Amino acid sequence: MPDWFEIVLRTFTAVVILFALTKALGKRQISQLSPFEYITGISIGNVAGYMSLDLDNLWYLGVISLLVWVSLSVGMEFITMKSKKVRDIFDGKATVLIKNGKLFKKQLFKERLTLDELLEQLRKKDVYRVADVEFAVMEPSGEINVLLKKAYRPITPDMLGWKIGEEHEAKTVIMDGEVEYDALEKSGHDRMWLEQELKRNKLRQEDIYLAQVDSNGKLTLQTADDRHLPENIQSEPKERVAILTEQFEAELIRLERLARNDKDRQVYQSALDRFQSRFKPQ
Repeated sequence: MPDWFEIVLRTFTAVVILFALTKALGKRQISQLSPFEYITGISIGNVAGYMSLDLDNLWYLGVISLLVWVSLSVGMEFITMKSKKVRDIFDGKATVLIKNGKLFKKQLFKERLTLDELLEQLRKKDVYRVADVEFAVMEPSGEINVLLKKAYRPITPDMLGWKIGEEHEAKTVIMDGEVEYDALEKSGHDRMWLEQELKRNKLRQEDIYLAQVDSNGKLTLQTADDRHLPENIQSEPKERVAILTEQFEAELIRLERLARNDKDRQVYQSALDRFQSRFKPQ
């Protein structure tokens, strides 16, 4: 076998093995690393490079070495999950940098963090004055979390005593011209409602690049030619009444279809008949 072909084959094999082992290590290995995981990552990379290029030694010895490193890392993760003392040694502890607006110089020196670096991290949290900080801590991952004093925190509805309804994430009901039926059902609507909304906006399904329904049931659209609907334009009262009428009718039809029994279905059907006889033109 030619050397160049063997190198290609070994490199490809190393990539496949590394990918499989990284998946086995879990997401934390590729996000926030502890010192032990950092060492493991460097060592695994070195062994993989050695395994793919060194033609003088048996390649399977590199695979064994990779398996040993991964086994150590996984075993250490299980140990740190069981023991806080071991976790503190290998993962480290959080360090308080600011308390009640006062900087702790010794803690900054311990973490080898300059004032410029600290102020930069505070600015990333939209904090521009140390005196405004109630509590700032450096996590074992190196991230700095900040709690502002009450006087400088943003006002929330809870502070004002307001009761706010629960809000859910927006459901993507159309993506690249394809209807996402599961998301549409979870949004509380059906295909007929979606078709009526598209018809009202004079659009076809294939024209839609992205369509989402928010927790209030409002549909927002972005077309393939980069138009955003609905546009922030105040419609005429007659047009708004017509839109609300169509929406109410579509909601009655949806509820009638989703009724759990005949009694409920008759209630919705009766309401729909009265609505159509009163508001819909004959």
